[in-house]
Amino acid sequence: MATATDEVGDWVGRPLPSDGSRRGSDDAQATGFGDLLRRHRRDAGLSQEGLAELAGLSVDAIAALERGRRRAPRPHTLRLLGDALRLGAPDRAQLTAAARRDDNAAPRSAMRPAPAPANELVGRTDELIEVGRLVGERVTRLMTLSGPGGVGKTRLALAVAAEVAHQFDDGVCWVPLAPVSDPAAVAPAVAASTGLHPLDGARLIQEIAEQIGRRNLLLVLDNCEHVVADIATICSALLEYCPNLSILASSRELMRIAGESVYVVQPLALPETNDQLDTSPAVKLFIDRATARGHEPLEQREQVARVVRRLEGMPLAIELAAARTNVLTVEELAAELETSFGILAGGSSTAGPRQQSLYGAIEWSHDLLTPQERELFALLSVFVGGWNFNAAAAVLSGTVVPGPLERARALDLTSRLVDKSLIRVSRDRGIARYDMLAVIREFAADQLAAAGRTDEVARHHAAFYISLAEEAESHLRGANQADWLDRLDGELDNLRAAMTWSLRSGTAGEPVRLAGGLWLFCYLRGHYAEGSEWLERALTMAGSGGVEPQYQAKAALGAGMLAFLQCEYGVATARLESALTQYRELEDTAGTALVMQRLGGVARERGDYETAENLHCQSYDLFESLGDRSGMSWAHNHLGFVAWLRGDLEIGARRCKRARDSFRVLGDGEGLAWSLISLGTIAQYSGELTEAEDLLLESLALSQRLGYREGVAWSLNQLGIVERRRGFTDRAVHLLDESLAEHRDLGDRWRTASVLEELATVAQQRERTEYAAFLIGAADGIREVIGAPVPEVEKPDQLATRRSIEQTLDRRAFRAAWSAGRAAPLAAVADGYPGTGGAGAPDRSNRL
Repeated sequence: MATATDEVGDWVGRPLPSDGSRRGSDDAQATGFGDLLRRHRRDAGLSQEGLAELAGLSVDAIAALERGRRRAPRPHTLRLLGDALRLGAPDRAQLTAAARRDDNAAPRSAMRPAPAPANELVGRTDELIEVGRLVGERVTRLMTLSGPGGVGKTRLALAVAAEVAHQFDDGVCWVPLAPVSDPAAVAPAVAASTGLHPLDGARLIQEIAEQIGRRNLLLVLDNCEHVVADIATICSALLEYCPNLSILASSRELMRIAGESVYVVQPLALPETNDQLDTSPAVKLFIDRATARGHEPLEQREQVARVVRRLEGMPLAIELAAARTNVLTVEELAAELETSFGILAGGSSTAGPRQQSLYGAIEWSHDLLTPQERELFALLSVFVGGWNFNAAAAVLSGTVVPGPLERARALDLTSRLVDKSLIRVSRDRGIARYDMLAVIREFAADQLAAAGRTDEVARHHAAFYISLAEEAESHLRGANQADWLDRLDGELDNLRAAMTWSLRSGTAGEPVRLAGGLWLFCYLRGHYAEGSEWLERALTMAGSGGVEPQYQAKAALGAGMLAFLQCEYGVATARLESALTQYRELEDTAGTALVMQRLGGVARERGDYETAENLHCQSYDLFESLGDRSGMSWAHNHLGFVAWLRGDLEIGARRCKRARDSFRVLGDGEGLAWSLISLGTIAQYSGELTEAEDLLLESLALSQRLGYREGVAWSLNQLGIVERRRGFTDRAVHLLDESLAEHRDLGDRWRTASVLEELATVAQQRERTEYAAFLIGAADGIREVIGAPVPEVEKPDQLATRRSIEQTLDRRAFRAAWSAGRAAPLAAVADGYPGTGGAGAPDRSNRL
């Protein structure tokens, strides 16, 4: 804290300017107001500290007023001083008059004020509060607002400056740096904004420091990125020489100097649901700016949300898009933006080029990059949905496993692009992940195309993700299954991009390896149809030769498995038998055993339990010969599954318990979920409903944690039956409806038919007989198409329900409802029986 002895000079105890002068510290003794204030303070027996404390001002402010360095105290400051000194009306009037005389007599060195914003600040309440607190309360003396071009840094800086101005006795000084192109002009621009017109350019930074001195001032430096090195030097000096100075900067690139705090300005919050359309800042900004253009899209909020989501909440992009509503509808605008951001040009005619189009905003940042930074920036456009450091290093080096020097180079360049706000970084569970805004990625992709390297980089990208898929495959049945599933899920957009390129431009081996490496992931996470399409197209390409047989066998196995899961039993059998032949030719015992296991699954669903059991037994023997405990556990699980489906509950329980205990030891989440489902189902059919519920809830929780959709669907199915047996039909309907939705989304028609039959049982119990007949008809239609009978264990309930329906309805009514169910599209079956709704429309009054 300063004391009365500070009146000797502003620079006591501080570094002197380089020429040793003490200019600006004590130019002349204050006259008029300063002398009068000092006399009143001493008459009151107060030190500068005492007066400062009573008036709620800083000690430096009192010292500045008494020395005459500040000659124009505000009326509010005069009131505070008068109250603290307990001055009567005459003394207050005298003090005010002295202040006015000094103010009028002294030459002003006016600082440049912050410009008045043209529009209301939208959606930055939290940022304004947080940055305002950090700056206004001097938590930091240098705050840099960072972020990509067009995110709204300047607008936020204006708002913060206005919000905290009252906390700086000497006000706010605004320094616009966007027009400054010559580094030599940076210091003069700062000097001019502070009101300084120096003659000696050699010591300009010292002149600025002396001009500011101990003033309690906020210096706002706007658009620093293109002169960041020069402005960093100035900031370092001013913060050292001027103890009461605070600096707020907006810059796409960080200064990286001591004391710098960084606040990354994020895009505006987007509506996650339609319920948030009225409160979304991004939607509000678009509507406000479109309204200003003469078009008020209040009734088109859903289309507006589509636009702002595509623009990822970027304020400049939203404003440029809203400007196009003078010639396009919001629907047309949304459609145009799906293919390109090129229409986003033509901003304010008074704005600089980088504010008139997104291209200009990004080009401004791109032009500031070094050649090495530009190269990586372009290469990174190959990634979709983000990437990690290993992926970036692989693409930059052109090798799947880059060496230490290549990794170090990639890390350095990535760090620079993060600091320059061209890529974003997020951290989750100890892993850093990077991404680009869509508009920036499109610009980067244009640079890559212009360099003629798009195909080359896509090949490196595909090679990395082929390697990742094959590495992950070996972990998808072990203790780290959940982590690897999540990892592949996080890379799904990149995997899709790699697959698209491989199928279009790669050799036959690339799509076969990638699709073959991903089939187990596609199964566990429910991407049945997509995985099937990849595998079938890859195998078609492989038909021309040139693919190593072990990869082709694995792809055929995956294609057969995913076809089986969608109840395409003919396709599944053909693919699996092809894989079996290939694995036998390769003398691959593990592959042979795995294919037999899958063929056993096909036989099981077709109701051929004897063949299924024989195949699973052969599979067990092969796995046992290899000492493969995981394979043996799965064979036990499948044998138990076959047993309970055909009604042998005791044998099924014994087999599945062995599998469960083994899966727990192995840490196989999928296997454990399946054994729990089987044991829960066995308990349910045995009448042990409490035990069944406990087992099925455990399987449901485990499946949800893994993201294992088939396990979720089965668990819900069996829990619904438990609730129906207890007589809680409301809960049964809820659980069965959820199960039905999952099975339909997965494409599993075998289980869809079983769930529909169970819903028919509930409907009949609730005296919705026509709807029950409708559901039975829908299930019958599915079973006829796929060629799979009702499992033996389910037949008693299904037959009892059918008999009850036929006894309740006359033959004609039953036939009409049953036929309607058979004819209804599967997606519409659960919406209700199309009875009195007319024209075949679902009559929701007949729902459960």
